[in-house]
Amino acid sequence: MLFIVCGVPCALCGCVWSETEENPDYLMMDDSRYPYAGLPRIVIETKDFHEIRDRETEIPSCFQIYGEKAPMTEVLDLTVRGRGNSSFKMPKYGMKLEFTDKVSFFGMPKNRDWALVGNFGDKTYLRNYMMYRLSEWLHASYTPKCRFVELYLNQEYKGLYLLYETVKVAKNRVNIPENDTTFLFEKEGIKKYDPPYVITDDDNIFHIKSPKNPNEETQKLLLDHLNEFETRLSERNFKGENSIDKWVDIDDFVLYYWVQEFSKNEDGNFARSIYMTWEKGGPIHFGPLWDFDLAFGNASYKVNQSFDGWYIRKGRWFSPLFRNTDVRVAADVYWESNKGIFKALIDSIPLYRSIIEKAVENEYRRWPILQNTENWALKDPYDSYDEAVETMVEWMKKRYDWIEEQYAD
Repeated sequence: MLFIVCGVPCALCGCVWSETEENPDYLMMDDSRYPYAGLPRIVIETKDFHEIRDRETEIPSCFQIYGEKAPMTEVLDLTVRGRGNSSFKMPKYGMKLEFTDKVSFFGMPKNRDWALVGNFGDKTYLRNYMMYRLSEWLHASYTPKCRFVELYLNQEYKGLYLLYETVKVAKNRVNIPENDTTFLFEKEGIKKYDPPYVITDDDNIFHIKSPKNPNEETQKLLLDHLNEFETRLSERNFKGENSIDKWVDIDDFVLYYWVQEFSKNEDGNFARSIYMTWEKGGPIHFGPLWDFDLAFGNASYKVNQSFDGWYIRKGRWFSPLFRNTDVRVAADVYWESNKGIFKALIDSIPLYRSIIEKAVENEYRRWPILQNTENWALKDPYDSYDEAVETMVEWMKKRYDWIEEQYAD
């Protein structure tokens, strides 16, 4: 058992430490019920143990990472707030971390902004992690780096999380110019969207992540371009100097498409969490990939629970894009060239599972949800973690075989 009294290296914790404590530069963590499982343990204490109640309030906090028997870092200052769309309403919610200074974790490049994602709706806890491995294998221009961790918040064990790089413009993240004619933007759903945003004539909502605080002229530049693109999509007007590759980077698109289609990701069908970049005078680039908890049969809609059928290519922008010969040919060639990588993902699941197997025991001791289907995010009941993983693997194998059958002729 590791039980350490909290120190006061920063003025924010509000914690009391004993004068007899040998090293006061520690946050408190009691792992007697949730023993070390081979993963780093993140310990966060908010000022005055303030509850995280929304996604807007930034709460001053302290942060430390533990190994098996001792801290791996000093105590760091940061602010913490809730994060996620519908996932923030779950009992185990995500958090946005913003440190006072740039920090590096587990070899990932330094930055101030990080995220903790709980994956509460994925009973395997593997879907997001393995899809980022696939993104890396396919050499996406940027794949958010992540690491499995266990979280203690205000001296309470919260469970198994992924510590993520957030999607933002930076040298080691989305590496694009920061100016008024270059954009990182995200397709949003109709239930929640944050300013600044633009709404196209086809009622698609896009949140502008960069540039920050764009003025009206800058927002109009992006909106006019998206409106013209949607008009060309509806009219199939990609001729002459306006060929499709002038509007969309086809290489980026087919990589994005196949990761979404192979996983039948519910959000990937032009719903939300779809990131794109655009620089004035250039094509739209799809990516980075993000958010795959509603994938591989773990879906809200019955059509997506089945392993067969095309899904992503029927979406708002994607359906007219797939009427274009250049796009269809590029997508077909991409699958044939890279299908071995998709197959390798299935074969890699035992390795990924082994990383978190012990932590999953702690997770289900804290959140006994294997048979729970009452929360909207919890789909099928399982008798064991083995069954949850095996069900997903079987779905993936059938999905791969179904796609192969479509190219058999």
